[in-house]
Amino acid sequence: MKLIPRMVLGALIGVAAVSSAFAQTSRVYDQNTPKTRAEVKADLVEWRKAGYDPLDWINYPANAIAAGRIVAQHRAESQSTQQ
Repeated sequence: MKLIPRMVLGALIGVAAVSSAFAQTSRVYDQNTPKTRAEVKADLVEWRKAGYDPLDWINYPANAIAAGRIVAQHRAESQSTQQ
């Protein structure tokens, strides 16, 4: 009889831990919230520093993908140093 309440308590603690971890990760970067003009300009500056040229139509997919990888790597490094 004592086993079932312990299992229920364990399940509730597990659900609470998972939900709190999800809430913390969603606060870090939420794609559903609109960006401000300053954030968009800062993103463009970051992409241009990574090698993206919006006027380069000949190498468009390759330079955008390469710059996206570099920007993602920089953001991951900055998040790991903040934690």
